[in-house]
Amino acid sequence: MKEVVIPSRSEVPESDKWDLTTLFKSDKDWEDSLAKIEPLAKKFSEFQGKLGSSPEVLLQALSIYEELWKTVELVGNYAGLLQTADESDEKASDMDGRATMATSKAVALTSFAEPEFISIDSEKIQKWLESPDFDPYRICLQKLLRMKEHVLSDKEERILALQMETAQTAGKTFSLLSNVDLDFGTVTENGIEKPLTQSTWSEFLENKDRNIRKTAYQKFYGQFEKHQNTIASLYAGSVNQDIFQARARGYSSSLEASLFCDKVPASVYHNLIDTVHKNLPALHKYYSLTKKVLGVSELRHYDVYVPLVEDIKTNTPYDQAVEICRNALKPLGTDYTDILCNGLKNGWVDRYENKGKRSGAFSSGAYTGYPYILLNYKDSIIRDVFTMAHEGGHSMHSWYSAHNNPFLQYSYTIFEAEVASTFNEELVFQYLLKNADSDKMKAYLLSMRAHDILSTLHRQTMFAEFELKAHEMVENGTPLSAPVLRKLYRSLLEQYFGPEMVFEENSDLEGLRIPHFYNAFYVYKYSTGISAALALADRVVNGGESEKEDYYKFLKSGGSRYPIESLKVAGVNMESTEPVQSALDKFAKIVDELEIMLKK
Repeated sequence: MKEVVIPSRSEVPESDKWDLTTLFKSDKDWEDSLAKIEPLAKKFSEFQGKLGSSPEVLLQALSIYEELWKTVELVGNYAGLLQTADESDEKASDMDGRATMATSKAVALTSFAEPEFISIDSEKIQKWLESPDFDPYRICLQKLLRMKEHVLSDKEERILALQMETAQTAGKTFSLLSNVDLDFGTVTENGIEKPLTQSTWSEFLENKDRNIRKTAYQKFYGQFEKHQNTIASLYAGSVNQDIFQARARGYSSSLEASLFCDKVPASVYHNLIDTVHKNLPALHKYYSLTKKVLGVSELRHYDVYVPLVEDIKTNTPYDQAVEICRNALKPLGTDYTDILCNGLKNGWVDRYENKGKRSGAFSSGAYTGYPYILLNYKDSIIRDVFTMAHEGGHSMHSWYSAHNNPFLQYSYTIFEAEVASTFNEELVFQYLLKNADSDKMKAYLLSMRAHDILSTLHRQTMFAEFELKAHEMVENGTPLSAPVLRKLYRSLLEQYFGPEMVFEENSDLEGLRIPHFYNAFYVYKYSTGISAALALADRVVNGGESEKEDYYKFLKSGGSRYPIESLKVAGVNMESTEPVQSALDKFAKIVDELEIMLKK
């Protein structure tokens, strides 16, 4: 058997690496730009107390501010990409560290700007913004002005700023406890003791051997059970911090405080939960199908991650995957596919695994240079084709945003971020399903797609509902404790997984292990993102030139609109229940098709 050897970074051909020369031609050029950051920040700080003196002074300050943060982004992006390509590279780690330090200094020197700008008389600033000279800055400043009602006095803002590091204690402590201090032991597989960790947990839960899944599950949650009161206290502290921040700034609730910046109505959050509730029978049918396929008398929580169709051996070389993306994304036109596929083949992507390289995948789109993509592509894993399309979607979103907006309004929100990536995944799924050469391959693709949708839509909505109820309990006077949180989470498990599922006594401890909960009201964006993406994919595929152009308008919006408005331009209204319902209908259809395929 041929041994698989992972190359060192120096052994990777240049053609398989990203081309970072669109950022800097050399490390010396990077050093020169790094050296500009502190002087620029100090130059901007000279405007403290003067921003409201005249429109001319404000424009001068904004010009320096823009140059400063454009430089910060450029320097940080270059160093960060070098560091993620080989985390053992001491020089790259040093560069990344120095970039971070320079950024921290810039933040400190410019922290006066937002409160001072907001304190300028509203009528005066609105009149200034009518001038064409403010075109590159107007939208950014108008969004900032909208926050005025929730900005406090200078002294109060300083107090809140001083306690921000303390506010992160709960999340940081949870991360250290769950990733470093908890010892989950080992699980025996084929006579070999293998470590059970946060990283290997999912691998054991996907194992075909039910005893291995059960053992891993019991050992994993056994550790959380031993520390349940500590973890519950940490999460309660995080929730209390959210509520403190919301009340201090005059919001009616922690949910409103979280949604206000993106101008997302609370109804979007509630509609998501309500619509998923109404469509749970299709999810329950999927779990019933899982029970039949696995041939178990009782479906357990540790059974639901096992693939319903055995892995199909495939071989999709990198260049072939690029062509699959090109063909699948044809509904978007050659302007889109030519830019993307040329980038995938020429400099955008760091393609394969090497020693020290960060695992997984990401897109690092910025205002300057290519919208870089990190992959760990493997020819034998068909999901890696989807990953290429997914990250390509992010990068093309960044490409169009950066090429159609000034710097201070090019960045789009997290609410919009997963739309373009999931849109691409859906088109690749449709293409591969249409061109599948066997019923087994069709069943495999349908099974994978059903699991992806439920993981992103149903499961993240369950998480979002848990967060909402936990915060509402505290806001209404009920303190959080381990028994309270476990009871709440178990009720949601039973509701979402349905009557076929038999839970363990400690299954409700899942609610204490999700790191996203320490960044409150974040996970719902995965659910709304996939709902918008599926609706837009259908709209573009089944539409004509106008539908395609609407989607392009969305990609080009950047930060020029609030996310709800940006998606309306694309042709989907997230204030209605229709996109979520459409996505749930698609899931139900896939489950029906999967059931038919599995009988063949």
